[in-house]
Amino acid sequence: MVAPEGRTTILIVAVVALLSTLIGWGINIELFRFTAIILIVFLIFCLNFFRDPTRIIPNGENLVLSPADGKVVDVSETSSGEKKVSLFLSVFDVHRNRTPVRGKVTCINYEKGSFQAAFRTEASEINEHNDVEIDSNAGIVRVRQIAGILARRIICHLREGQEVKGGESLGFIRFGSRTDLILPPTARLFVQIGDRVKGGSSVLGELH
Repeated sequence: MVAPEGRTTILIVAVVALLSTLIGWGINIELFRFTAIILIVFLIFCLNFFRDPTRIIPNGENLVLSPADGKVVDVSETSSGEKKVSLFLSVFDVHRNRTPVRGKVTCINYEKGSFQAAFRTEASEINEHNDVEIDSNAGIVRVRQIAGILARRIICHLREGQEVKGGESLGFIRFGSRTDLILPPTARLFVQIGDRVKGGSSVLGELH
């Protein structure tokens, strides 16, 4: 299944690749043949990048689900004692962001910033990002969508006041990124640095 967020990009690349192929081999112009090959490779990359597989959502009232696919690169506490889990998404990961818990969206805040490598710890603070706060039955849970070197478009589908369930679509980040999850101090985490997780189906912890 192809993510709706990528359909326009895929269509444009496919049309240009087709035209380059027709010109390159139909009129026998070498430059267009080379361009067509590059575009076909890029089209295959886009089809893989914008895949949007269906996920089986685990049952459990207090479960904390992964907000994204990727590798756990940080498990720590904030200065206020909150639990933090950072996920790095390479260009080969699914880039659909998902809601980690059930609750009500109380705040959505987008901030401009730089586009440093998303695997760097400081990227959480200095890179362009979008914060989504969800009021759960155990306190505020925050998901931060973070742009990376290649990611230049953060998409969020939620709105303030919206009721959500765990595992629902939150948004999408294009071409490599990072997603941070901030949980109340009483939350219990089940993951460690180096773990690979899947958005909406991997359980990162439990609220208390």
